Amino acid sequence: MAATKDLLFGPHAIFEARSKHASGEPAGAPGLAGSATETEPAAKSIRVLAFLEAAWLTGPAKNLIGFARQVGQARGAAPRAEVAIVLFRRGAGKEADPVIDACHAAGVPVHVIHERFAFDPSILRSIRELVAAVNPDIVQTHAVKSHFLIRMTAARRHRKWLAFHHGYTWPDLKVRLYNQLDRFSLPAADHVVTLCQPFAAEIQGLGVPRGRITVQHNSVAPFVPCSDAQAMELRRSLAIPPAAPVLLTVGRLSREKGHRDLVTAVARLRRGHPARAFRLLVVGDGPERTALQQAVKAAGIADTVIFAGHQAQMVPYYSIADLVVLPSHSEGSPNCLLEAMAAGLAVVATKVGGVPEVATDGHSSLLVDRNHPAMLAEAIARLLDDEPLRRRLGNAARVRAADFTLGAYCDSLLNVYRRVLGWTPMAENLTTDSTEVRS
Repeated sequence: MAATKDLLFGPHAIFEARSKHASGEPAGAPGLAGSATETEPAAKSIRVLAFLEAAWLTGPAKNLIGFARQVGQARGAAPRAEVAIVLFRRGAGKEADPVIDACHAAGVPVHVIHERFAFDPSILRSIRELVAAVNPDIVQTHAVKSHFLIRMTAARRHRKWLAFHHGYTWPDLKVRLYNQLDRFSLPAADHVVTLCQPFAAEIQGLGVPRGRITVQHNSVAPFVPCSDAQAMELRRSLAIPPAAPVLLTVGRLSREKGHRDLVTAVARLRRGHPARAFRLLVVGDGPERTALQQAVKAAGIADTVIFAGHQAQMVPYYSIADLVVLPSHSEGSPNCLLEAMAAGLAVVATKVGGVPEVATDGHSSLLVDRNHPAMLAEAIARLLDDEPLRRRLGNAARVRAADFTLGAYCDSLLNVYRRVLGWTPMAENLTTDSTEVRS
């Protein structure tokens, strides 16, 4: 039995479920745990199988892996969780897979379901076999595709289904139509966790009852800056003059992130103050990169904007930043906002999604309307010109970020698991578990 458990939940477990089965043998091992009862067992370990759609270390991927590592190492009388992650992969695979590598580094078991092509129907069988083999207490899903696949299989029977709603991207009409699958999927989940109050209202509109929604903000680790030598080397490698203030923006380069507004705001700042020597450092990649680079060139600010691409290690970039700008049109509980606040940086952000639940205008940030480059430029200029204000906002931001510890996040989500399993009463209405929402 111990050997079987190591196969399925050990630190380097990989269940290779392929869409084209070479033999008639089941792709897995016998189930291990029975269905959870409504009486909490003593020292019960909650077993979770989490389906994740991520080829790169996105925010949801980082948060899930961090949670799985933390609760897997927990000790004591309180229930702990054993979380195994399921990934979807197509084709022969890459030599290096950053998500699988991160799972291994964290000691989190990972299973891979292989699909031959988009909408490959045979992966439904692979999912059923994997769920039967692991036999978790909770099946957890993290995006539209996973929600839909679990809704379409019998894998959720005799176990609880917890769906995570991280918000939607809008790259094209195809994806926006694809997002509509949640109208079919999410109302069937036993419970839905989402990132902010506006997202909760959104999924209520999809048909999820209010009493089956929990708002859970993301967590952030304490910030440890890099050395002065590392910071100087990064500035040198990016050709940033020693005295030039650095505006940092971090995120996927897609339309809902509002980078075009930021380009317009920076062009406006340069026209009004041509002698300003600041640099805008753009960290991230995505479908809008080429268009943004063209917009920067057309605006005549190519000497001011630096595209650094995706970066796995963000500490050096926060270490050289003077302020952080988040110009999004849509956000849930943005990791980059929490990371900037933990680093003690002043932030200019749009008043969207969960941003006002985390950062307070005039106290720990400057918040502006979305899709309003003039307001964005005015707030940035205010911080560039007022160093005491930058310091005051940054200090308040660091204090506020301490409310969003990984430990508090884990305790909160474990309580959600207990309620979903029926061990503790389910709230009658929408709850906020991670931290008090402040306006």
